[in-house]
Amino acid sequence: MTDHTGPEGVQESLFELGHDDAEVGYRVPTAIQAAGITYRQLDYWARTGLVEPSIRDAHGSGSQRLYSFRDILVLKIVRGLLDTGISLQNIRLAVDRLSDLGVDDLATITLVSDGRTVYQCRSNEEVIDLLNGGQGVFGIAVPGILRELAGDIVKFPSERIDGTPQVETIDELAERRNRRSS
Repeated sequence: MTDHTGPEGVQESLFELGHDDAEVGYRVPTAIQAAGITYRQLDYWARTGLVEPSIRDAHGSGSQRLYSFRDILVLKIVRGLLDTGISLQNIRLAVDRLSDLGVDDLATITLVSDGRTVYQCRSNEEVIDLLNGGQGVFGIAVPGILRELAGDIVKFPSERIDGTPQVETIDELAERRNRRSS
């Protein structure tokens, strides 16, 4: 149930493409599409403090929120917990416990829930102990979500936090068309 392969391959591919979590952020349209949520959910979660953008919050008209890769990963986790029927109140408790974990730490856990409480498991043994105790009903393997997101996020535009222009993903097909038409 828990995948113990570390996030190294995922992180390396993000860094190779210039998507260092501390240097690159994603605007709202990318965050909602990559996390699979609606704008209303994202806005509500940001305004109520469930998942706030760690790079830049919106301050008045014309400013835009900027979410880190980790923020979008947490958004996907929240969506997964909601999909399984956990109350937003219990999701808030779970997110609070995840708040100090970086991407590398999140990549080592499986979240298991009995429908009310969300437990963090870092090993197969912990998952089995919860299941044997009758506490676990379903699990969310964060490493799988992380790999999926890392594969998807490179398709979206990103923005460097130092103000340099957006980092565009390379569209080889568009480049070939441009060369042929030139």
